[in-house]
Amino acid sequence: MSLQAAVRLRARDLDLAVSVADGQTLAVTGPNGAGKSSLLAVVAGLLVPDTGRAALDGRVLFDLDTAGRGPWVPAHDRGVVLLAQDPLLFPHLSVLENVAFGPRSRGAGRRRARAAAVQWLEAVGAAPLAHRRPAALSGGQAQRVAVARALAADPRLLLLDEPFASLDSTAAPALRELLRRVLTGRMAVVVTHDPADVEALADAELRLEHGRVAGAP
Repeated sequence: MSLQAAVRLRARDLDLAVSVADGQTLAVTGPNGAGKSSLLAVVAGLLVPDTGRAALDGRVLFDLDTAGRGPWVPAHDRGVVLLAQDPLLFPHLSVLENVAFGPRSRGAGRRRARAAAVQWLEAVGAAPLAHRRPAALSGGQAQRVAVARALAADPRLLLLDEPFASLDSTAAPALRELLRRVLTGRMAVVVTHDPADVEALADAELRLEHGRVAGAP
């Protein structure tokens, strides 16, 4: 079981294919403007390519012909979660409620969602923050909560777009170690510029340049 995707998006000069095996973490690297974030947005269902096909565990996420016609599974129904540079926590909800939002959106009852939230907050070392609001969190704390919220949704595929970019040099190593632990055996794609992320988190690396896989014919 795996992710298989081929994407063409003329507006961003993106034309590439990517695959991720079950349990594998793939690092996507390359210079700014290479198409890394665009690739994640397409797989997550937030950006529609001109043409292409993607399947996750054999289930077609989209299959668009050259006219852009074909099946398209909406973002909320893909089993894919995108964790961006900004934690994007709901400011009016507590940390616990933010993390419970993922399972609630997948149909879990309140009690089950809260139990999942408690479990993942403990897993990321953020249980003491459960009743705080996002405005009271540091950058590192907010990103830990964002990781817990992403995992509480039980995604089949986790996408991370430069998850340490907004953190200072003291917070990044701790979060990198956390992700190394929670990503083990999980299918994930991590966009990064940092060789330390590739070394710590990835089983394989895909480098993009000008919207293409580097070295591809």
